[in-house]
Amino acid sequence: MSNRIYDIIGVGIGPFNLGLAALLDPLSEIDALFLDQKSQFQWHPGLLMEGTTIQVPFLADLVTMANPSSRFSFLSYLNAQSRLYHFYFLEDFHIPRREYNHYCQWVAQQLQSCRFGEQVDTISWQESLGCFEVKTQNSTYHCHNLVLGVGSVPKIPPCFQGLETQDIFHSAQFLHQRDRIRHSQSVTVIGSGQSAAEVFYELLQEQQTYNYRLDWHTRSAGFLPMEYSKLGLEHFSPDYIHYFHSLPQPKRDRVLSQQNLLYKGISFNTIAQIYDLLYERTVAGNRPDVRLLPLVEVKEVEPITTNGKTTYRLSYRHVQQDQRFTYETNCVILATGYEHQIPDCIDGIRPLIQWDNQGRYIVNLDYRLALTQEIPNQIFVQNGELHTHGVGAPDLGLGAYRNSVIINTLVGQTIYPVQRHNVFQQFGVA
Repeated sequence: MSNRIYDIIGVGIGPFNLGLAALLDPLSEIDALFLDQKSQFQWHPGLLMEGTTIQVPFLADLVTMANPSSRFSFLSYLNAQSRLYHFYFLEDFHIPRREYNHYCQWVAQQLQSCRFGEQVDTISWQESLGCFEVKTQNSTYHCHNLVLGVGSVPKIPPCFQGLETQDIFHSAQFLHQRDRIRHSQSVTVIGSGQSAAEVFYELLQEQQTYNYRLDWHTRSAGFLPMEYSKLGLEHFSPDYIHYFHSLPQPKRDRVLSQQNLLYKGISFNTIAQIYDLLYERTVAGNRPDVRLLPLVEVKEVEPITTNGKTTYRLSYRHVQQDQRFTYETNCVILATGYEHQIPDCIDGIRPLIQWDNQGRYIVNLDYRLALTQEIPNQIFVQNGELHTHGVGAPDLGLGAYRNSVIINTLVGQTIYPVQRHNVFQQFGVA
């Protein structure tokens, strides 16, 4: 065990902690370490379909919104890949999802502070040393401060939990399950966000080749577009974060429940692609074996095995008609979103953290967790503050801003300036 005490250790290396590592890299006064159990950086590998893009402009890379001249910017990556002219002629701010993943891998490979293949097992507070102890399977580290960036996990509806089958899986596994899908007689996609739409479109394109029945079901009111107007996008700004954080927690929860289409809808382009293909498939009176059904929720799931083959009887309730019906399918893809999970590795420091009445972190405006003891050490959180900081918490475009705030708080001075007034509209009257 080394006597070295890092200034900060990051748990998890997703885009947000990777961006923090990149922005900390030029600061020789900060000794940082970032740990992740994966063997290399991977960003939603099961959804890196050809033709899909990230839903924010390329300026929402790891560093540009904090330091446009950083050597880790997306433009620097393009230059290193000899792709600047290709991108220039592309004339599109929204880059391929696969390219964003490769860009992040390019950054991670250059950062000595990032260590992959190290799963954090336990974290404890060593009061006698005045630091945190972070244990992995092979090593023990110490640090003055922590930043939790473990990300979110697939959200599985209760009725699908506990089923031991490979025929029902989350959309996060879509590309890994392509062969299973292609050999199914019927496929059902559940959900109505961007991932659900992209999965459905992929399946629709291949339907005539593999001849499966294709259903798309959601309990939402429809297959609706994400709010993408320019004034609507201003909710993803530091200005709105300050306004939202100033509200009492019960009010925040009510506001969030009314904002789904700010970050959970479908892009206009994807909706158009789906509609156009359905239109073309119905030329000359053809009727593709496809059904889109909103306002239905799955209540029960029953496996049925006949002659060695298993199908799944889904019992539904129509939300508005309050009618029940059943439907049988061979394969179910759950595009049901993600949820933040409190990692087991922090069990040792749970008593040090303040929790709200729903068991969530209490997060200060500067992304520090509220603690139960007055200590000079801090615990920061990345993308675990949707309930305190609003809809921008998971948005890639605010990652560099959040990391600027974390770094400035950590160092005690302004390293990366942050602006208070960034949008045209005013949130709140004070």
